[in-house]
Amino acid sequence: MQFGIFSVGDVTPDPTTGRTPTERERIKAMVAIALKAEEVGLDVFATGEHHNPPFVPSSPTTMLGYIAARTQRLILSTSTTLITTNDPVKIAEDFAMLQHLADGRVDLMMGRGNTGPVYPWFGQDIRQGINLAIENYALLHRLWREDVVDWEGKFRTPLQGFTATPRPLDGVPPFVWHGSIRSPQIAEQAAYYGDGFFHNNIFWPADHTKRMVELYRTRYAHYGHGTPEQAIVGLGGQVFMRKNSQDAVREFRPYFDNAPVYGHGPSLEEFTAQTPLTVGSPQQVIEKTLSFREYAGDYQRQLFLMDHAGLPLKTVLEQLDLLGEEVVPVLRAEFAKGRPADVPDAPTHASLLAAKDAQQDSPTVRSDSQEASTV
Repeated sequence: MQFGIFSVGDVTPDPTTGRTPTERERIKAMVAIALKAEEVGLDVFATGEHHNPPFVPSSPTTMLGYIAARTQRLILSTSTTLITTNDPVKIAEDFAMLQHLADGRVDLMMGRGNTGPVYPWFGQDIRQGINLAIENYALLHRLWREDVVDWEGKFRTPLQGFTATPRPLDGVPPFVWHGSIRSPQIAEQAAYYGDGFFHNNIFWPADHTKRMVELYRTRYAHYGHGTPEQAIVGLGGQVFMRKNSQDAVREFRPYFDNAPVYGHGPSLEEFTAQTPLTVGSPQQVIEKTLSFREYAGDYQRQLFLMDHAGLPLKTVLEQLDLLGEEVVPVLRAEFAKGRPADVPDAPTHASLLAAKDAQQDSPTVRSDSQEASTV
């Protein structure tokens, strides 16, 4: 199981000091957070994609390429790649390039984002959001798997004899997660392709998450990719920790109360009771995170949001120390207990390459190739 963090890259005033970091400070802070994630033993760093203030990560591959040069082991991902408003040709080429630079330590999460105006900024219609997600990903999927593509659709100009360059590293496309909070069509899309489904459940109660994950698992099996239990699931999480839970609540409350996404709404206590947000001791974070398996089953990736709402960099780095030293080692051990042998690990470039090589070496594949060569 993979553990990591994701950032939305918000530039938010610190409510305890009133100071707002500059864009440069926030960008540099995200890099420092990624480097810290590797230092403390986490597996994944993921960045969002936004094109509007108060967010800074408008070019995820630029940031991830820089981080790739400064890390050795960390998997570099997006927590949203806007499949609706980005050209799938550009996505194919950008992430294949990043894949080569990072020696395969790359995957990405497709999503539609949460900013309505981004659609007209990039020449699209928000009313076509789901249709754009379906058509654009269908093209992207082919661009990574076919050397020459002829294609015609509704939302972009046709392609004739087109080859996306560079080709995916070792002929293995980056693994794709389809991220969604509320759209069953996206769970269906993930299941159809046999891709991963990331339910970013940080604002939703457990019963909603359970329904979405069960839908994906059922449809994954329907399309013949494996049993429901073998489907590839990721979940979000949100934590703030101190050694003493009362200290955590007291310190985090002003950040929660003034956060752009949920401030001035439900109380901190109401929100933690209804969503995955955990504010307390490391042990409380462990207990609540382990409870996710009760309604999502055995899953493959757990990402935490930790650097939002104006929290200063020093505080976030302290959080990562706690996460890496006291929380994740226990979660790894506990999630491994009772995990069925047929539940797969989270895909990596190495595992996908091994599966490709095994398929090519199988007798069935060889006989099919020989038969085709004689036709």
